[in-house]
Amino acid sequence: MAYLLGLDVSTTGSKALIIDETGAVIASYTTPHPISHPKPLWSEQDPADWWNGMLTAIRAAVNDIDSADQIKAIGLTGQMHGLVCLDANNNVLRPAILWNDQRTGAECDAINEIIGAERHIQLTGNRPLTGFTSPKILWVRNHEPDIYAQIAHVLLPKDYIRFKLTGGYATDMADGAGMILLDVANRRWSDVVLRELDIPAEWMPDAYEGPAITGVVSDEAAAITGLKAGTPVVGGGGDQAAQATGVGAVEPGIVALTVGTSGVVFAPLASYAYEPEGRLHAFCHAVPGQWHFMGVMLSAAGSLQWYRDTLAPDEDFGPLTDEAESIAPGCEGLVFLPYLTGERTPHPDPLARGAFVGLTARHTRAHLTRAVLEGVAFGLRDSFELIKSSDAGVINEVRVSGGGAKSPVWRQILADVFNAPLVVAEALEGAAFGAAVLAGVGGGVFSDVPTAAKALVSLGERVEPGPDAASYADAYALYRDLYPALKPIFHRLADI
Repeated sequence: MAYLLGLDVSTTGSKALIIDETGAVIASYTTPHPISHPKPLWSEQDPADWWNGMLTAIRAAVNDIDSADQIKAIGLTGQMHGLVCLDANNNVLRPAILWNDQRTGAECDAINEIIGAERHIQLTGNRPLTGFTSPKILWVRNHEPDIYAQIAHVLLPKDYIRFKLTGGYATDMADGAGMILLDVANRRWSDVVLRELDIPAEWMPDAYEGPAITGVVSDEAAAITGLKAGTPVVGGGGDQAAQATGVGAVEPGIVALTVGTSGVVFAPLASYAYEPEGRLHAFCHAVPGQWHFMGVMLSAAGSLQWYRDTLAPDEDFGPLTDEAESIAPGCEGLVFLPYLTGERTPHPDPLARGAFVGLTARHTRAHLTRAVLEGVAFGLRDSFELIKSSDAGVINEVRVSGGGAKSPVWRQILADVFNAPLVVAEALEGAAFGAAVLAGVGGGVFSDVPTAAKALVSLGERVEPGPDAASYADAYALYRDLYPALKPIFHRLADI
């Protein structure tokens, strides 16, 4: 039987996942790696930690199968937007600057001044945000000119692992789009953006479609990983495109809803489109010839994690969310704003703050818990509404995954707030599974990505909107009014 290997460089660990041609998980290992915050708002990692962790994970996974010859292809995924700088001798010049690093506000402003905010959206499908890659490149130029002068190659996190496996410099269209240096409409690097930002085009890796073969495992990498030399390595995708692939959101009409630490609403597009105000991200999909709209909220299940850790540290998540079921929708006038780490969609505001609004002496912990669940659902609906009003077309099905999807109460609240049926996608291995799906196409096991997804993706419970769905219309309207009302206060608070 053919095996497929998915490798995922997330923010917290390096994962190696082996599945067979039915989608069954054969082996899965994750090696944690550290993260550094050397200054407020900074977030960095050493690429050597990714590679050392991946070596450990790959060797453990390969040890669980009879022979590495069974692995037909390898797919890559990982955290998006991170900046890895290599010199001409392939030495890493500085720690990687990560997706959640917030140091580049001035560089984002400069990009808007150089290119123009509206024109930048037209060229790249996105507005420049602090998490993206191009502002990071400008930050290195502005603050570390000695390092900038030595750069010969710029890579994304997963593509550093690709380089270590194959010796080549390559990325995929979906992850490359998140650098906001790609001409997303035409699926190639943007000569205009590179030229106007004065970033050398020769630094950019070759860009491939998700299932395309970008290289093969080198003899050197084979010797230290246990993989077979010559095993094809495909383009893969950034974590969100790979996650969507792993739940089968690989054709228009099927929307992926991920309730992880952050929350993502991901809608495949048959043709390129962009949201004129840049409130949705417009990226290439990992599926050849497809694009996608994506809305991102920064604290989805992360809001519940904060709430539990801070106010109910001795409670398990199951009992904590179950008690919310006894509270009526709307929580008797209590609303939670989930902007604990700022927000991205539809309010790209790093200074937005979380809040409980409407607290009275009548409210109990169960009310607070339900308010958190509802607030996150309202935040996700913001993205859902933007997508419904966009060029994404008809939404036929919403497939939900992530840690938050494990709660029956939360699943029902999401279905009611969206007023749409949800299908639970049993994608417990996340983006690594999607990377393995893409490997199945590049390795010749499947003819195309939709065929591979139909064969490999498992679906579970279907959750229909219940009688509470109608009552959420007014509660959601109130939620939407709160950010504009509180924005001036949030920005004043940021000065304290």
